Amino acid sequence: MYPDRVVSGMRPTGALHLGHYHGALKNWVKLQSELPCLFFVADWHALTTHYDDPSVIETSTWEMVIDWLAAGVDPAQATLFIQSRVPEHAELHLLLSMATPLGWLERVPTYKDQQEKLADRDLATYGFLGYPLLQAADVLIYRASQVPVGEDQVPHIEIMREIARRFNHLYGKEKGFEEKALAATRKLGSKRARLYLELRTQFQEKGDDEALEQAKAMLDDAQNLSMIDRERLFGYLEGSRKLILTEPQAMLTEASRLPGLDGAKMSKSYGNAIALREDKESVTKKIKTMPTDPQRVRRSDPGDPEKCPVWQFHQVYSPADVKDWAAKGCRSAGIGCLECKQPVIDAILQEQQPMLERAQPYLDDPSLVRAIVADGCEKARKLAQDTMRDVREAMGLGY
Repeated sequence: MYPDRVVSGMRPTGALHLGHYHGALKNWVKLQSELPCLFFVADWHALTTHYDDPSVIETSTWEMVIDWLAAGVDPAQATLFIQSRVPEHAELHLLLSMATPLGWLERVPTYKDQQEKLADRDLATYGFLGYPLLQAADVLIYRASQVPVGEDQVPHIEIMREIARRFNHLYGKEKGFEEKALAATRKLGSKRARLYLELRTQFQEKGDDEALEQAKAMLDDAQNLSMIDRERLFGYLEGSRKLILTEPQAMLTEASRLPGLDGAKMSKSYGNAIALREDKESVTKKIKTMPTDPQRVRRSDPGDPEKCPVWQFHQVYSPADVKDWAAKGCRSAGIGCLECKQPVIDAILQEQQPMLERAQPYLDDPSLVRAIVADGCEKARKLAQDTMRDVREAMGLGY
């Protein structure tokens, strides 16, 4: 019914590192050439855990957008914007909160998990509990069809789908809906109208998902339907409601295989990260001083690549022949640890060079970044306003 669209965001918590690049940004760069994409700075989300000290958010916001541009996110292909500059996110969040059961939010796995991990902070706030609901508003307001997430975030997409489904059930009622839907089928032409009704029956009476997809494809191809008629027919397929909010699908992304310098998850707070735009000397020093297999006390001691954090970097950065050389050299003590690290250093610096070059114009003239974001906010807000117009009308607030 609505065009395919990808929505994803990041909290502004400081300069991004190579783990962010391999875990998310490379995928964003790929997606932007395949589907319409909206990528946003989730500054309100940063407040859910840093509400008592928001001072770093502004600086981190602009640094992060430059990192996105450095990584290859293209404002000519994707829409880049800041969450708080599209106030419709907050409005939809508020309206959704009126009808979202409290238990739905409390059962999100990350709720209790994060409370335990961040036990040093006072997170007994609605903002923290309602984090998944604000996430839902961020996505549903653009009627996104796809949300790129890691496996641990799938429950968040499921709750988005449940919220959209509940909203449509509660507010997707239209006086004379069935009569209007049947009138819309006649605009398909007699043959296609008959097929549409047959497919609807197969889905509703027999649960035939293939029939549902076939009917949806037919509606997508129909050229002579108005948007409102198309919306009615999509809703009529699955019941007797208008589909005001669409149910997004989780687009599973491969978890980053790049660990931190100590072998644990790369994180700035752990002190084991390499920034996306870190200078050459710092990168070289960090890799050269990385811990290696503890068995290799002396140069002549053989080691085990599987016990060495450097080997995990080879897995990401090195071609097969270099990995074979490093593995054999480690096990036989044929090469030293510094020798083993050099190809990794070279590969990281080679990866970073175009990022540094892409970032420089924005560092020289910060107004360029602000112009990109201002344009993106304007585009995003127009889409958000279209959705909110329908939401308000459905809820009886369209006066």
